[in-house]
Amino acid sequence: MAEYKLILPSMGEGVMEATIISWLYAEGDTVNEDDSVVEIATDKVDSDVPTPVSGKIVKILKQKDEVAKIGEAIAIMEIAGEGGAVADQPQEPKTAEDVQTDIPQLSDEEVKELEKPLSATNKTEFSGDIYLSPLVKSIAQEENISEAELKSIKGTGLEGRITKENILAYLENRNVSAPAQAAAPQSAPAQVAQTPAPAPVSAPVPVGQGDEVIQMDRVRKIIADAMVNSKRISPHVTSFIETDVTNVVKWRTKHKDIFEKREGEKLTYMPIFVKAIVKAIQDFPLINVSVDGDKIIKKKNINIGMATALPDGNLIVPVIKNADQLSLSGLAKTINDLAYRARNKKLRPEDTQGATYTISNVGGFGNLMGTPIIPQPQVAILAVGAIVKKPAVLETKDGDVIAIRSLMFMSHSYDHRVVDGSLGGIFLKHVHDYLQNWDLNTEI
Repeated sequence: MAEYKLILPSMGEGVMEATIISWLYAEGDTVNEDDSVVEIATDKVDSDVPTPVSGKIVKILKQKDEVAKIGEAIAIMEIAGEGGAVADQPQEPKTAEDVQTDIPQLSDEEVKELEKPLSATNKTEFSGDIYLSPLVKSIAQEENISEAELKSIKGTGLEGRITKENILAYLENRNVSAPAQAAAPQSAPAQVAQTPAPAPVSAPVPVGQGDEVIQMDRVRKIIADAMVNSKRISPHVTSFIETDVTNVVKWRTKHKDIFEKREGEKLTYMPIFVKAIVKAIQDFPLINVSVDGDKIIKKKNINIGMATALPDGNLIVPVIKNADQLSLSGLAKTINDLAYRARNKKLRPEDTQGATYTISNVGGFGNLMGTPIIPQPQVAILAVGAIVKKPAVLETKDGDVIAIRSLMFMSHSYDHRVVDGSLGGIFLKHVHDYLQNWDLNTEI
């Protein structure tokens, strides 16, 4: 038998690690090729990892709630092959220990010689309650950064650890402010330090007798942080419009059974809404942008995020990539596939990445309208409400008449840093026009 290391596969651009949620098999179990063996969670999505080979799991290397890096071995399997051989598999990235073994070993005298300059300098020592990588610690010592200063730096690394980028950004700000302080006249009165106001902390909520305390799960905490962050970053403005979608309803009623019989797929309203959004984005590409400081990044691709409610009450946003290149039939199939996989935890991390504009169907819950929050780093999101039959005034050649029409509200939230009311409003009006004037002869 041969040994095979099951590694954590690539999860898409920007995903460097994942947390083990649960193992679907135990040590000693036999698995077949393509069986899902472990559930993992990233900051994007939860998913399963299948095994590319058949064999027996002999040792699990990463237990529940442990974090594994992309390319790191998470289990050892025993597969058919020559005894003691190691099966062909992707090369694992070298660990720090591996790299150290590649470095030529120095003699004791050489080590002492190298240590002399360091022992002669007055290096800052840090207590054991703050973790620093060797590189970050070296920078802190060279720049005489105190432990109190280090504790004030917000780390963005794993478990809040301070990265090289964090400490260099801190030094840049510190060095900029230092000359200004040195240039102040000695006779000037002492100035009160201008420190940023601390982030508001909510007061403890009293728990009464009989109240139930429910701990947020991991996904809910990610959603909560993302929503608060978006409201902090983007000044939200929301415009509303009521659209007569009678033609859309008639067209879908006419084609849904034919489409399902022909393609084996449901024909919902969502591909029609997405098609109208894509056309409006092509008319007004400055809706399809992101903001980077004082720069506006105009996106080449039109990737539509689709907010999807999950059975557990959480929310996920799979992405229709290059939606402008898909026909109505292609959109319908892609949307159905993403929705199915989202609700059954079959999405890959890359399925939730790269959205440039998002749609949310609040009408699916019977709601008439909503004020959606923009998913960062996008600058706009559209919510479509429930389609309701109502009496409406129609203009005809013989005068105004009242007729029963299918009406729907749409809500368009946009980032007022780069999208003013004129652009946000006229974009919404174009989506409205495409839907209201839907051609009943459109091919599917």
